[in-house]
Amino acid sequence: MTTAELALTVRLNTSAADARRGVVRLHPEALTALGLREWDAIALVGARRTSAVAGLAPAGTPTGTILLDDVTLSNTGLRENATVVVAPVTVYGARSVTVTGSSLATNSIGDATLRQALLGKVVTVGDAVSLLPRDLGPGTSSADTTRTLSRTFGVAWTSELLTVTAVDPAGPVSVQPNTAVTWGGGAGTPAGTGISARKAPALADTAAAFTAPERAAAPPPEDLVGVQAQVAKLTEWLKLSLDEPELLRTLGASPHLGVLVTGPAGVGKATLARAVLTPRKVVEIDGPGVGALTADERLRRVSAAADAVAADGVLLVTDIDTLLPDTPEPVSTLILDVLRRVVDTPGVALVATTAHPDAVDSRLRSPDICDRELSLPLPDGSTRRALLDVLLRAVPSADLKLDAIAARAPGFVAADLAALCREAALRAASRASREDEDPVLTQDDLLGALEVIRPLSRSGTEELAIGSVTLDDVGDMAETKQALTEAVLWPLQHPDSFARLGVDPPRGVLLYGPPGCGKTFLVRALASTGHLSVHAVKGAELMDKWVGASEKAVRELFARARDSAPSLIFLDEVDALAPRRGQSSDSGVADRVVAALLTELDGVEPLRDVVVLGATNRPDLIDPALLRPGRLERLVFVPPPDAEARVDILKTAGKSVPLADDVDLESLAADLDGYSAADCAALLREAALAAMRRNVDAAVVTADDVATARTSVRPSLDPAQVEHLRAYAENR
Repeated sequence: MTTAELALTVRLNTSAADARRGVVRLHPEALTALGLREWDAIALVGARRTSAVAGLAPAGTPTGTILLDDVTLSNTGLRENATVVVAPVTVYGARSVTVTGSSLATNSIGDATLRQALLGKVVTVGDAVSLLPRDLGPGTSSADTTRTLSRTFGVAWTSELLTVTAVDPAGPVSVQPNTAVTWGGGAGTPAGTGISARKAPALADTAAAFTAPERAAAPPPEDLVGVQAQVAKLTEWLKLSLDEPELLRTLGASPHLGVLVTGPAGVGKATLARAVLTPRKVVEIDGPGVGALTADERLRRVSAAADAVAADGVLLVTDIDTLLPDTPEPVSTLILDVLRRVVDTPGVALVATTAHPDAVDSRLRSPDICDRELSLPLPDGSTRRALLDVLLRAVPSADLKLDAIAARAPGFVAADLAALCREAALRAASRASREDEDPVLTQDDLLGALEVIRPLSRSGTEELAIGSVTLDDVGDMAETKQALTEAVLWPLQHPDSFARLGVDPPRGVLLYGPPGCGKTFLVRALASTGHLSVHAVKGAELMDKWVGASEKAVRELFARARDSAPSLIFLDEVDALAPRRGQSSDSGVADRVVAALLTELDGVEPLRDVVVLGATNRPDLIDPALLRPGRLERLVFVPPPDAEARVDILKTAGKSVPLADDVDLESLAADLDGYSAADCAALLREAALAAMRRNVDAAVVTADDVATARTSVRPSLDPAQVEHLRAYAENR
């Protein structure tokens, strides 16, 4: 019931053979861990969700890295050295694919040649894709396609990028020999957009504005929803320090001003600063750009900016953690001296922003530089709704239910919502161009964009693939589902009821039961039902040999969950993460992790709109302190499937398996006593392999194949263990 996932470090693939061909390269061990073979499709989850074809990496490639070409890297929305989450994905053969490109490409390349160029590539709506054909393996050749492209389009075909605007069926698809690949948008459509400026100016302008929201012109302060208190505070500080310094001097206070603005990435720190500083003279330093320079050049740039401010204005430094990291270099001292001189100059202020306040040189917070800090929170549901109103204010739309979109976007910051609107605008624009109608943004466009855009607050973190399965789709376990609804969903959906009755909601839940019975599947359904962001920790992956690193990982996990609330922290195999203290031989690492978990669960800083859910098949191994009231206080048993549930499991697992008429799933399910959900799925998988052994060209799986599979797939459930687990809560 679990889906393999890996978090890998992105490296740019410089191989000419793979350039822009939609092939990513992984270490053989990574492919094995994901349960994949070479040339299988994989999902790549970065700032965007996309898919590609997986190939083997060349010898010497580190296990924890993935090689992406520049186009695939752009489709993920990441940069080199970022972290991307990789997982298997189901890809269907495309019935149709619509792409847009330059007018030259549209008029020069026929549909047949276009299909041959894209053959074998895995694409999703919104992806950029090149015309460079994919190498489909031994016995294939793309020479005819490349000759045709060169003859009809010239050398420019190698650099042409197309945008995928529509696919059928929805989701990631593979271009097949029988796929209808067509041009959309007609001649004159700008390359990579799918809409002409004449056809849909409103949506085209909107999409352009959403490309980089923090680099656009500063909005008026009244449009900064959800941070009005911070706007008022920064405005007041600037007024007193720069416009009325005599008031502070009269009271014996220095009028100097240095402000550090903190908050999650993409929340709008620089946008807020620019909006408040608009009437004043502002000199801006781009932290990442200057921080990448040599030490001498960094100092020269900062000194030049300080001189440009002179005696009147504000020096704004964005992402100052990249300029002054917490592992200081000798030049950091000199840069701090320059910033100290700026703050000491009458009529001049310093405003710095960072998404990682713990990663900034601690000397920046000294009283003579940045003595004040302004924190921007993650938007809640009502703030996300207001932000969507502002972003879509000038966009032609029809029947938008923004409350529903905001509820399904936990953890989204302003930059994420801007990217969401841009993705939806692209879909609406391509539909308008394709159907020759006026451009209108619909609810389906926003819902489709939600499937692609991933919030920055979860970028590079391990997450559960939630999908669209809800608790209503789980056919059995009525008592289990009701217990989870009461313990997890009610506190998040009805907090007023708990407040009215004067009780605190449960802090955490422990799911326990035999292995393979759907504990992780239940968590996915629960998160999808409540529109929760899920932060998953599997086994003992928080354990680290370095002193203090494990406790820091626990603190960061809970901090991410608070930032993306309402959220769910899922501790899979929690018995390996929090074993009984005093019984380990790992220099006390496990004991310190348990202590950190206990502190976060009921420490000084309360958990609001965050529920912790653990899963295990060995509850007796968990430290008892973790299971007391106020922590993982609700114990929920996940029973093995009964005959009726096994029928549903077999039907679901057999959707893509061509079963012969003599395979009776109901009678088969009744005869599978002791089989877990994982066993049932494995049985059909083994039956399909048995059919292939019988005849590699077999078209259906017969009852004899199922009978053969039963000889190798045996029930994994031990009745004594099941009864022991069932009675665990009563015997505690």
